[in-house]
Amino acid sequence: MITLNTFPEIIVLTVAYLLGSIPSGLLVSWLYKLPDPRTNGSGNIGATNMLRFGNKGAALLTLFFDILKGSLAVIFALIFLPSFTQLAGIIVVVAHIWPIWLMFRGGKGVATAFGVMLVLNWLLALACLGTWIIFIVTTRFSSLASLTAFFLSSIYAYFMGATDLIVTCLILTVLVFWAHRYNIQLLLKGKETKVGATSSP
Repeated sequence: MITLNTFPEIIVLTVAYLLGSIPSGLLVSWLYKLPDPRTNGSGNIGATNMLRFGNKGAALLTLFFDILKGSLAVIFALIFLPSFTQLAGIIVVVAHIWPIWLMFRGGKGVATAFGVMLVLNWLLALACLGTWIIFIVTTRFSSLASLTAFFLSSIYAYFMGATDLIVTCLILTVLVFWAHRYNIQLLLKGKETKVGATSSP
């Protein structure tokens, strides 16, 4: 039953979902007059697929907005309902992966989850970013870099004393792994596409 006591929770979580469901990659593809990322390249609306079209500007803009919406959802919760910041962070990532506007077919959630971490604990976010950079440089597999960074996030949280974030990190990890399930199959088969490989329009 919706009451005045539950109204703030509903508003915070609704805002988080609506922010997360904004299809940044699709909007950027329209802006740059690029092919529809849902039906070209990897079929994903994230920054990595934009890069496959050979457009670094579009990829960076997509990355920026995906990170921003994750951060904004948590900041909104911090301002209006601090006890719901972590849940809002989870919801915004869920919305990015399953956006209502795109028939629940969205992105992989990595950049948005990073935006969430930036607000919850920026040192933890930097540790994950450092891991991502190391793996992207050494392997050139964006998926492997992302999976490794999130797999280690809860471990980083533990050793950094951010034990209150361990459960949230684990949930975000599960979401990211689920969104990358096809990429995991490709990695195991040795067929995953490396960063730098372009896709023809």
